[in-house]
Amino acid sequence: MYHKTIRSRFAAAAFAGASLFASTAAFAGEVTIWCWDPNFNVAIMKEAGERYTAKHPETTFNIVDFAKADVEQKLQTALSSGTTDALPDIVLIEDYGAQKYLQSFPGAFAELSGTVDYSGFAPYKVQLMTVDGKVYGMPFDSGVTGFYYRKDYLEQAGFKPADVQDITWDRFIEIGKQVEEKTGKKMMGLDITDAGFTRILMQSAGQWYFDADGNLNIENNTALKAALETQQKILQAGIYKPSSGWTDWVGSFTSGDVATVTTGVWITGTVKAQADQAGKWGVAPIPSLGIEGAGHASNLGGSSWYVLESSAEKADAIAFLNETYAKDIDFYQKILTERGAVGSLMAARTGDAYMKADDFFGGEKVWQNFSDWLSKVPPVNYGIFTNEVDTAVTAHLPSLAQGAKIDEVLKEIQSQAEGQIQ
Repeated sequence: MYHKTIRSRFAAAAFAGASLFASTAAFAGEVTIWCWDPNFNVAIMKEAGERYTAKHPETTFNIVDFAKADVEQKLQTALSSGTTDALPDIVLIEDYGAQKYLQSFPGAFAELSGTVDYSGFAPYKVQLMTVDGKVYGMPFDSGVTGFYYRKDYLEQAGFKPADVQDITWDRFIEIGKQVEEKTGKKMMGLDITDAGFTRILMQSAGQWYFDADGNLNIENNTALKAALETQQKILQAGIYKPSSGWTDWVGSFTSGDVATVTTGVWITGTVKAQADQAGKWGVAPIPSLGIEGAGHASNLGGSSWYVLESSAEKADAIAFLNETYAKDIDFYQKILTERGAVGSLMAARTGDAYMKADDFFGGEKVWQNFSDWLSKVPPVNYGIFTNEVDTAVTAHLPSLAQGAKIDEVLKEIQSQAEGQIQ
């Protein structure tokens, strides 16, 4: 229902970013790939390409490293203007933006349903790349969430690891009050200008800003309501350390100022970078909202690979993704060990890297736990306007601390969001 709206927005910017285009002309048998982050996505794709070329020397790879914003603008510009000759063969798309591209540019991406066995992947990843029963992407990394906690702080407050397993957020707040009383530490860092925490809470109960059909779902969204109520309780209890921006938020736990972190698995490397904190951390399932349908698994972030329908190397590109990302278990062990990447292929969790105990976390099998939680992440429809609704949500988060009535906040978010996506 939003195709025309979003396409017109893309078209308006179609030539504004034309200068961003670089020459990516490929040789026959060379697959060109656009992605971002040289230490993660780019490095992982280079590893995948080398493994494939070793078995199929006729296929080589040109992996182009751009900033994430540049990848998105290049893709939007090309699709809006119809200049498909400027597109790569494979592009990385953040999961929150997948439906925007798939619905707004039907026919732009190759359907992989007939080639890839999607039953082997985490269900939530497959759903977000599905339109009208057809699947278009290759699931890649997950943002499956975890509840990281300082075992030493909790112990000082009288709690053991078993006391934070499968708890509710109400219990989390009770524990937080005691932790602060006994240790002087806040329970968590919280940036109320970022809707990431809201997303985690909402998806853990199986709902999103949009219903299964992509329609805006705010006022009667029980999961969003419970998420806002939980944040209001946290704010009013004062068990959080205010954070402003990414660096400040990360500093809240790397400095030892807070006792817990609830976010995506990709933060593990940052937590482990604090060598002096080895043995002091544990990881548990995230707390539950305590409403019907709510669980202890959620997601924040993650991306997947897409093949362009216009690609001259479409067959090779699809074969490569299918052989490497859908079948190569050893590949997933290597990128987990070297890059901390938790893939969404469920069979990968049977590998040695996933089964290994982690000394930093006191011998816990952290990766195995995350892979188990991955299978439990509720599938939702991220829609095509998640970022726009985020803006409406964050505009009202500060009012929660002042005791704003949640039903009124939901109505205001609904009204603002409707105005932003028209």
